[in-house]
Amino acid sequence: MSGRRRTARSLPLRRVRRQRWLDQEPTWKEAGVATIEAAADRAARRPTGNWYVVGSSGAVRPGRAVPRRVAGRELVVWRAPAGDVHAGPGGCPHLGAPLCDAPVDGHDLVCRWHGMRLGPAGSPAWPTNPCHDDGVLLWVRLDDLGGEEATKAPPAGHRPDPRTALTAVVSLAGRCEPRDVVANRLDPWHGAWFHPYSFGALTVLESPPATLPVTEPADADRFLVRVDFRLGRQLAVPVTAAFTAPGPRTVVMEIVEGEGVGSVVETHATPVSGPGEPARTIVTEAVVAASARRGFAVARALAPLVRPAVRRGSARLWRDDLAYAERRHALRTRQGGTEA
Repeated sequence: MSGRRRTARSLPLRRVRRQRWLDQEPTWKEAGVATIEAAADRAARRPTGNWYVVGSSGAVRPGRAVPRRVAGRELVVWRAPAGDVHAGPGGCPHLGAPLCDAPVDGHDLVCRWHGMRLGPAGSPAWPTNPCHDDGVLLWVRLDDLGGEEATKAPPAGHRPDPRTALTAVVSLAGRCEPRDVVANRLDPWHGAWFHPYSFGALTVLESPPATLPVTEPADADRFLVRVDFRLGRQLAVPVTAAFTAPGPRTVVMEIVEGEGVGSVVETHATPVSGPGEPARTIVTEAVVAASARRGFAVARALAPLVRPAVRRGSARLWRDDLAYAERRHALRTRQGGTEA
C-alpha cells in the first residue's frame, strides 16, 4: 500500500455527499419545548460556588489591568508581574476614578488621579474578590452576588490538560440572559438547520426526560449527538458528542467517540447588566482540543496560525446563536417570563 493511500485512510476525514438544505429531515417534532426548558431549569439549580467567567487567561497580561462588568458590578482585573491574578471594584475608593487604566506596580494598582495604592488584600472600603486562572479561562468569585456556598475554585469539569491541548477562546455580547444562552446550547436539534456551514448529518441519539430529578449528576443529564463537523462542502469529521449543563451559566460539549475523544467546547454565559437595565450577556466559548494522532503535535506547534481560524469558526456560530438567544429572550420577556 502506498504511503499516500495509508495517510488518506488514517485521516479522520470522510467525504460527504452534498445535500440541499431543504432536503434535510425536519427536527421540530423531536426538539421538544418541555425537554429543553426542563434541562435549563435543572441547570439553573446546580451550584456554581459563586464563580463567574470574566474572559480568557490570555486577556489579562502581566502588569496590566482590564475592566470587567458582572451583573451591573464594575470590576478591575489585573495580573501581577509574577503571573497571579487579582480583582476588585472598578472604581477607586477615594473619588471613584476608573481603575481599568491604573498602572500595575508589583502586586498593586496605582490610581492615576491621586496615586492611591490598592493591593490584593483590599480594605473595608475596597473589598477584593478571589480569582482563579485555570490555564484557559479567568474566573472571579462574587459571594454576595451568587448567594451560594462559596468554593475555593470553580467546579471542575472534564477537560484535556491545557498544556498539551490546542486552546482557543472567543467572547461575544448579546441582548439576552444566561438562561437563553444555556437553552440555545441544550437544543442540539437546531445544529444542521441553523448552522449548515458547520454541521451535517446530525442525529440526536439520546436526550434526558423532562421529569429527570435535579439530583441526578450533570453527566447523566445529557444530550448525545452524532454529527459531521464540516470542513468545506465535501469533507467532514464524524463524531459523537455529549452536551451537559453543569451549572446555570455553563454548557459543555465533549467528544465521546470519534476524532479527538475528550476534547471539549465550553460555553460560559456571564451576565453583564444589573437590575433594571436591558439584558446583556457575554458569551465566552473555550475550545480545548486534544488528539492522540502524531499530526496533532504539528497543529499545536502551529497554534498561533491555527487558533485564529478556530476563533473565527466559533465567532461565526455564536453570531447566529446569539440571534437565536436574543429572539428567545424577547419572546420570553414579552410573554411575562421571569428574568434569569
